[in-house]
Amino acid sequence: MSNTVNTENHAHEGPQDEGKRDFIFIATGAAAAVGAASLAWPLVNQMGPAADTLAAGSIEIDLGKVEEGQQLKMLWRGKPVFVRHRTPEEIAKAEAEDAADLKDPATDNSRLVPMPDGKLNPKYLVMVGVCTHFGCVPVGEAGEFDGWYCPCHGSHYDTSGRIRKGPAPTNLEVPPYTYVNDTTIKVG
Repeated sequence: MSNTVNTENHAHEGPQDEGKRDFIFIATGAAAAVGAASLAWPLVNQMGPAADTLAAGSIEIDLGKVEEGQQLKMLWRGKPVFVRHRTPEEIAKAEAEDAADLKDPATDNSRLVPMPDGKLNPKYLVMVGVCTHFGCVPVGEAGEFDGWYCPCHGSHYDTSGRIRKGPAPTNLEVPPYTYVNDTTIKVG
């Protein structure tokens, strides 16, 4: 077995050949990047929410349909939303209990959203109607504090939806909402 060594001497490549090679590498890399991006875009784009999902992401509620002392229940993103038209007595009780020993401290006013004129309207309380303990739906106008009572594990909420007794760790959630006008809100 003989080993042969190729001793053929290649001529030194000139600067023109190196420039061509660099151009080919850059052009190939750019084409590969454009190709990868054009393949990835549809995959990333399809992960976003569909138009019907975005439309279901908000609801408008006419507050004029809720009489004083009544509660309206609507579905928003698959969760019940409570809109309570509180009586003056319920408002006074909620405001008086602002200084009470609360698990999740919050004032009654901090759970309200300003109207278009910037003033708070304590008559209407808007909350997600899901107990913060294990996700049951609380019963309105019940419990020791005349607010909401969760029959699953015994959480008691006051007339502002604040947790007062039981295993729930936090107050009933206030969803993001705004006043469209004085009698209509948009949740979501």
